[in-house]
Amino acid sequence: MTTASTNRRPLMIIFLVVFIDLLGFGLVLPLMPLYADQLNASPATIGMLQASFSAMQFLFSPFWGRLSDRIGRRPVLLIGLTGSVIFYSLFGWASGLGNLTLMFIARIGAGIAGATISTAQAYIADSTTRERRTAGMAIIGAAFGMGFVFGPLIGALAIYWLGENSSSIAAFPGYLAAGFSAVALLLAIFILPESLKPNSEASHKGWFSFGEFRIALRMPGVASLIAVFFLATFSFAVFETTIALFAKRVFDLDLKHNFYLFAYFGFLLVMAQGGVRSFSKRMSPESIGFTGTVLLLIGMLGLVTASAIHSIALFYVVPVILITGFAFLTTSSQSMISLRSRADEQGGILGLNQSTASLARILGPLVGNATFGVQHQLPYWISAGLMVLVVGMVMLLPASPKEEPVAANS
Repeated sequence: MTTASTNRRPLMIIFLVVFIDLLGFGLVLPLMPLYADQLNASPATIGMLQASFSAMQFLFSPFWGRLSDRIGRRPVLLIGLTGSVIFYSLFGWASGLGNLTLMFIARIGAGIAGATISTAQAYIADSTTRERRTAGMAIIGAAFGMGFVFGPLIGALAIYWLGENSSSIAAFPGYLAAGFSAVALLLAIFILPESLKPNSEASHKGWFSFGEFRIALRMPGVASLIAVFFLATFSFAVFETTIALFAKRVFDLDLKHNFYLFAYFGFLLVMAQGGVRSFSKRMSPESIGFTGTVLLLIGMLGLVTASAIHSIALFYVVPVILITGFAFLTTSSQSMISLRSRADEQGGILGLNQSTASLARILGPLVGNATFGVQHQLPYWISAGLMVLVVGMVMLLPASPKEEPVAANS
């Protein structure tokens, strides 16, 4: 009993670390139209504000992953949480002032601090057996979903308490996220142990290297899995950054409904991660990934259909399929990448994977909003086409190895 408790407690802290990062994201995303009105900013400027966070994650995820291979997971996670406290506080202050320059600085800093998600993934890989790896990685997705549940719900409550036109609404998300980050930081300082084994060899000789790309190409199936993860994340980013506009244009939903809508999405993602953990006991990661890809394809086509027949009932049903598919595909992809990587290389490889996902979160909103401006169904047609490609890629994947791979560069 003591061992199980000891193993669960660090994973719960990791859950909280990722939850804090996504809580801020879930708080801010539904408010982007409000920021645009408050600052008289163009959609392109607001898009750049959104993209700045992901751009920093793209640049810094591999760095944090490599650094955690060298100095340990715990110090890197503590650095990231400290940065979240500072930059979410700055974002709250800047939002209250209506200072766009400071908001950009805060989002850039928060993106750098939040790029430690790959280190959290490596921590889970360190702390779970190969048989439990998929279930362990589902913790990341569950935290993502919980952030999307509570972030928008808190935003909706703030509207009721403060009033939809209150200037405090803009500052509220930043200060609240900073407070939660401070709690997570204290818990990590006093409770979180180091997961990296003392005898693990460093996977990198230098601080900045493109060696992960070379290593990934030599690992059977890893490059394809990184591409699958990129395309799935791109498609989901198209969905999550255009759906508020879609709901307003097609079904005339207001700001409060946007918050409830995003909370609903988060709830679905949490439930889907529970499904991943259950199915991982009797299905291979490859089977879970294939199922997720098909569900994502059906979901994207469902959004097009809901728009075409103007059915708000279908609009609320389709995300069940789409979000379940995203959870199945991304969680199984992370697990398959981890299972194909050596223990001493997982930080760097998972960092590379997270970096490409961040690139997808930069490009997805840009492509999604640009094509939405042409025709509001077009982003989902594009995403459906990409999922057809991913179905073929997942079908061609070899089975995950039963034992830890030998050196990829030997």
